[in-house]
Formats: sequence, C-alpha cells, structure tokens
Amino acid sequence: MTVTTDNLPLRAATEQFVTVLWNDSADPRELEQSIDFGAVGATCNPVIALAAVKADLPKWAPRIAELAREYPTASESELGWKVVEELSIHAAALLKPAFDASGGRNGRLSIQTDPRLHRDADALVAQAVHFSSLAENIIVKIPATSVGLRAIEEATYRGVSINVTVSFTVPQAVAAAEAIERGLDRRAAEGLPEREFGSVVTIMGGRLDDWLKAWTQKNRILVDPGYLEWAGVAALKKAYAVFQERGFRSRVLSAAFRNHMHWSELQGGDLVVSPPFDWQARINENGIYAEDRISVPVDPQIIETLIAQVPEFVRAYEVDGMTPEEFDTFGATVRTLRQFLDADEQLDHIVRDILLPPV
Repeated sequence: MTVTTDNLPLRAATEQFVTVLWNDSADPRELEQSIDFGAVGATCNPVIALAAVKADLPKWAPRIAELAREYPTASESELGWKVVEELSIHAAALLKPAFDASGGRNGRLSIQTDPRLHRDADALVAQAVHFSSLAENIIVKIPATSVGLRAIEEATYRGVSINVTVSFTVPQAVAAAEAIERGLDRRAAEGLPEREFGSVVTIMGGRLDDWLKAWTQKNRILVDPGYLEWAGVAALKKAYAVFQERGFRSRVLSAAFRNHMHWSELQGGDLVVSPPFDWQARINENGIYAEDRISVPVDPQIIETLIAQVPEFVRAYEVDGMTPEEFDTFGATVRTLRQFLDADEQLDHIVRDILLPPV
C-alpha cells in the first residue's frame, strides 16, 4: 500500500510531540512506509515474524533451502530462527539513521527471545547477548515473567538493550523497569561504560482488553462493553505516570492495538507507540489527528466501575496488584505465551515443508 505522507495524522503527531512512533513489524516493505510516516523504531515477535515470512514465501523459501545447505545439521527450529535473525538485521539497517540521529534512544529494531526458553533465565540471557551482537541498534525482547525479570536485570547488566514483552499490567511494567534499573546500577557500580540503552517496557494494552473481556464473560459479569475498551489505556496512562514519578530510565511502549486510543490517548508523553502497519494506515485514512492526551485521565466513572466490578482489572491496574510469581499465571500472559509458542511451531512447519516437501 502506498500512501502519500503530506499532512498525515501520524506524521503530524511525530512532528508535534515527543511521543515516538515505532512500527509493529520488521517486514521491510511495511517498515519503509512506516518510516515515511515518521516511525523511528520497530518491534517484532514470533507471530509477526511468522506473518512476514508467510507474506513473502517466494523470497524466503529458497533462502531457507540455502540456509539448510549452509548448516546441514541445523534443526528446523534453528533454521527458522536464522530467518528471524536475517529479517531483523535487514530491518535494523533501515532504522540505523534514526539510531544515529537520536544517540541510540530510538532507531531500534526489536528481536524477541525464543518463547521456548521462557522457563530458563540463563538461556534467555545468552540468547539476548547473542541477538544484541547482530547489529548495534538491536533491542531484545524478554518477557515480564518471574523468570524473565531475572533475565532482564542480568541482560541489562551485560549491556543488552531491553524491550520488555509479554507485559500487560502496571505491576509487570513497574517490576520490569526496576529490573532494568538494577542492571544499570550494577554496571555503574563496576565502572562499566555508560551509554543510551534506549530500553522500553511494553504494555500490550489490547491484549489486556482481550483478557478482561474473556474474564468477565467467563465469570458472567456484565459491564458496559465500552468500558473494557479503556482498560489498556488506563493501565498505560497509570504506568506512564509511575515511570515519570520514579525517574525510570526506560520508557513505556504501547503495543497490541485494538483501537486507535492505544495511540491517540498517549500522545504528548515521552513514550513509544507501536501500532501494526495496518493500524497506522487506518489512522491516516480516517484523519484521526492527535492532541496532547497523556495527562488527561480516563473517565473516573469507568475506572470506578472496573475497580468495583472487575477484580482482574484491579490486579492489572494497581502497582502492587500482583507479585512476580502471579505474573506467570495471569490470563493474558498464559494466552500470549501459548500464541507465541504456536507461532514458533508454525515456523518449524514452514521450514519442514521446504526441506521435506509433502509427497
């Protein structure tokens, strides 16, 4: 899709506010267009990587066959991750000018650690260090689970820029930001080089909305359905305020869009919004121009109703709403990890069909 960039809402917002735009895909065709809209970063995860490979299989099928010849003992999974690495390196090169211009604060390409490692902190750290070596402007995704928090601190200490993922709630975001702070403080205590890490802490606002809708339905709780569209926005605004109050060196990142408010309600803040490319196109097509909304609170009646009727929202909204151990069993965490694991399996199947075509 080609859209002219003159006077587009996304471009206007990136020129007006400190809020920055990242593209929620490493697909080079989408990323190039998003950069025209003003994007200065990109995120990726197993689902997004799978979609990018499927969308351009005529390119990737022969490359996968070539990789299989180069690495004759590599497993299907290892070959699939070689593809993810190549996709990420290419996308990182597109963002290098923004990285240089911002001193490393932006221009980052996110690559996610293998979700199959989610129970092993040491394995997550080792893979994060490896991914960080692929390009200067790589930022590595590690989940906001009890195991992931340990990996986030250690990987930060080892010099890895972090994008916290599988994160949906204020307590997860705060705990992850604190883990990053501990890693940075350990580096400073040992006299390791200080630099701009550009680390971000994602809240997947739309996935929080999805989970609360499923939870209320399962528990037969009737709430104005429009109120549940605001849950993710409320969590993002609350987390942003806490980050500002506590002076965290990481930024909040809004991801998993389900409505344009996950972009428009956050404008004006020093944070990152990362819509999928199709959402960017729709925002432009519908002329949704941004205003400074980050400090405008969600309607108190919505918050009061959700707190009174949806205990699961309280767990997601209050800073101390959950312990790190509870992060692991939070519904949105379980659902998302399962989806990421399924995407890994599907990528394995694509590789398998190329190496061993059905007969």
